[in-house]
Amino acid sequence: MSNAPRLTALDALHRSLGATMTDFAGWDMPLRYGSERDEHNAVRTKAGLFDLSHMGEITLTGPEAVKALDYALVGNISTVGVGRARYTHICREDGGILDDLIVYRLGETEYMVVANASNAQVVLDALTERAGGFDTEVRDDRDAYALIAVQGPESPAILASLTDADLDGLKYYAGLPGTVAGVPALIARTGYTGEDGFELFVSPGHAVELWQALSKAGEGRGLVPCGLSCRDTLRLEAGMPLYGHELTTSLTPFDAGLGRVVKFEKEGDFVGRAALEAAAERSASNPPRKLVGLVAEGRRVPRAGFPVVAGGQVVGEVTSGAPSPTLGKPIAMAYVDAAHAEPGTSGVGVDIRGTHEPYEVVALPFYKRQK
Repeated sequence: MSNAPRLTALDALHRSLGATMTDFAGWDMPLRYGSERDEHNAVRTKAGLFDLSHMGEITLTGPEAVKALDYALVGNISTVGVGRARYTHICREDGGILDDLIVYRLGETEYMVVANASNAQVVLDALTERAGGFDTEVRDDRDAYALIAVQGPESPAILASLTDADLDGLKYYAGLPGTVAGVPALIARTGYTGEDGFELFVSPGHAVELWQALSKAGEGRGLVPCGLSCRDTLRLEAGMPLYGHELTTSLTPFDAGLGRVVKFEKEGDFVGRAALEAAAERSASNPPRKLVGLVAEGRRVPRAGFPVVAGGQVVGEVTSGAPSPTLGKPIAMAYVDAAHAEPGTSGVGVDIRGTHEPYEVVALPFYKRQK
């Protein structure tokens, strides 16, 4: 096998737009087209267009697809209606998070699981193995879809000009089949930016024409193409976890402050149940560390892995950090000892290459859009 990065269906288009490309989870992806700050601000105030074709789609079909998913995942998939979607986790037997996922129920007995690019193979293997005892087929659909997202306050108007689908009736975390600019698509009201927006799953052969139609429709509305760099600052401001940073196999959903995704009340056993019940008890009585927001008092930017300090002791670790275009100062997410995790806690700093820079502990998210 060659180790050449995989290319999305939009690769030539990104290059023609002058994108700076980067290797991300084995894919060549656009990092930015121009200024990442401008791209970030466009999504917050107008709209941004993203190629997310590196995400991994896995389809489960058949009479027991839902039972297989309920066994394989920590969420209660049996309560997801047709046309709706749910955020959930897939965990190991020991409760560690393998990935965070979105599950879309496309039909009576058809579900699409969307995994992170870096974990797509791991998730596919786990789902295939866990579905073994059920009457369901697990299909690797990673090459069947290109994924284009339009995010930001202007995105409903931009999309509405290209489709007769009922966007007003499409709730957050719902998806419906439709036609956008003449192209068949699954239109989902989901995203990873903290703004209103849509993710459009289409055949790779239609990706270029759809991207061009959206670009044209967005011309008068401030739409700009956006890379992975601003996607990261947008999700960080919105307090959304990123696998490999806030979520890892060494953490359970309870450690990550996402215990709500684990549904013990659902019928039947599921992978990791016993370990997660123990983790739930632990976190209720004596949480080890809590995920918090940190806002810098100075200008220096904390990065993943930097120690969080208080009173000369290491009390935590930064998981993600970046300058926040919206707040105008550096921000970070970090796991911090419970004693120092209360919003407003003073005397907390980040060790940035030997200097203790002062930070304020805040509740997540840093940014919430006005609905």
